[in-house]
Amino acid sequence: MLCGHGSRDVEAVEEFLAFSQLLGERLSDYDVDSGFLEFARPVIRDGLEALKGRGAERIICLPGMLFAAGHVKNDVPSEVNAFAARNPELEVLMGRDLGIDAKLLRASEARIESAERACAEVVARADTLLLVVGRGTNDSDANSNVSKVARMLWEGMGFGWAEVAYSGVAYPLVDAALNRAARLGFARIIVFPYFLFTGVLVKRIYAWADEAAERNPGIEIVNAPYLNDHPFVLDCFVDRVQGALAGDDHMNCSLCKYREQIIGYEDALGSPQAGHHHHVRGVGTDDDHHHPHDHDHAHRGHPGDNHGGAADGEPSA
Repeated sequence: MLCGHGSRDVEAVEEFLAFSQLLGERLSDYDVDSGFLEFARPVIRDGLEALKGRGAERIICLPGMLFAAGHVKNDVPSEVNAFAARNPELEVLMGRDLGIDAKLLRASEARIESAERACAEVVARADTLLLVVGRGTNDSDANSNVSKVARMLWEGMGFGWAEVAYSGVAYPLVDAALNRAARLGFARIIVFPYFLFTGVLVKRIYAWADEAAERNPGIEIVNAPYLNDHPFVLDCFVDRVQGALAGDDHMNCSLCKYREQIIGYEDALGSPQAGHHHHVRGVGTDDDHHHPHDHDHAHRGHPGDNHGGAADGEPSA
């Protein structure tokens, strides 16, 4: 069971469902279904019920998200635990987030290299700044993972410098980071959204980059593709299935604000595990409502809050 966030953006939902189908082809011995926390349909409960209806005796639930913030720590487990409590005859296992993984770094490298190949001129990596953009959460541990990914790509690929930005909630936001990066003297800036799928946030990131390019005609600002269905991403999900079955695929909880008193989040220690998507579960995408939304559905002020928006990601769908 692939558990996505959901989005108002129709393309984001379509990409997630297409990815779920690809994962089903890779896991040909498994019955694979998917669902969303909010907005899009089917919701997670529907996917779980579908698997049950087709005779599943054990269900492995995978969060379709990059890092463990509120959705992975609270919202998805809340949905899964509620289903498991109603169906005690089933074995229900919960997989971990994708996290920082060598396969995802390889997929990131491939996406960045594809952006370089599409450029008309060759610019040395020493003269290139890499801007890695994460979703942004109110979980500092999850935000710090974006910085680690950026550092590993910077050193591993030999860029002259790397910066980190976020699409919402955390700072710096992309527009501010680009304004700063433009003053550092690099000939090229590559903007890489570290997201699984498209959506409101990814499109906003690209729009910010395009606006920065107009303001800085002397700098080549390049939009790199997000991760999407790269084979290494699929491999990573397959690994999470095997880890869940082996019982050794645990999240890194050493800096979790719900388990430790983390600076700035002391009040979150011991907060109960509870979802907060009930008000938008299955309400539909923009196509269902026949009007676009130019903002994300922010969840500020909730214990499980971790984003400013739509699907993977985006960072996850």
